[in-house]
Amino acid sequence: MNYELIIDQFYPADDALRRLLLKHSRQVADRCLLVANRHKELPLDLQFLEESAMLHDIGIRWCHAPGIFCEGDQPYICHGLIGGRLLREAGFERHARVCERHTGTGITLRQIEAQHLPLPKDRQYEPETLEEQLVCYADKFYSKSRPDRVLSVLEAAQSLEKFGREGVDKFLAWAECFE
Repeated sequence: MNYELIIDQFYPADDALRRLLLKHSRQVADRCLLVANRHKELPLDLQFLEESAMLHDIGIRWCHAPGIFCEGDQPYICHGLIGGRLLREAGFERHARVCERHTGTGITLRQIEAQHLPLPKDRQYEPETLEEQLVCYADKFYSKSRPDRVLSVLEAAQSLEKFGREGVDKFLAWAECFE
């Protein structure tokens, strides 16, 4: 798979959104590879890790988030589902699951129902594999709205508090494994 060709397909113009997507995705991919190289004891597929980190936000174009140049009509929470559909249609099932499962520290069925999230209620969206978990973890250190800022573990954990203690605890457990 060539993630650059996929990005080119959906983000052909050299515009602010493409540049932001590439910068953010590269930050996440580099952090994933740094962790993987530091923890050789973890059975991580480095090629897949880089590809999926570079594609985890491929669905943002279709969402409404003008502060980060996204002029679509879908709620931003749907970007993972949209990206998952795009990659699944291209034949990349494993990559699609990373897209769908990287939001927050994953989204449970209970959260979908309690918060009335515009996501299908037939499944959960929680990272399962080590690669899915690592992309999800690495993503929390970088915000597309402040692309030059790198959060510390504590700051990233604090940013998750608004979604509930469960996500913070999951993130901190990942920090123990990945740092």
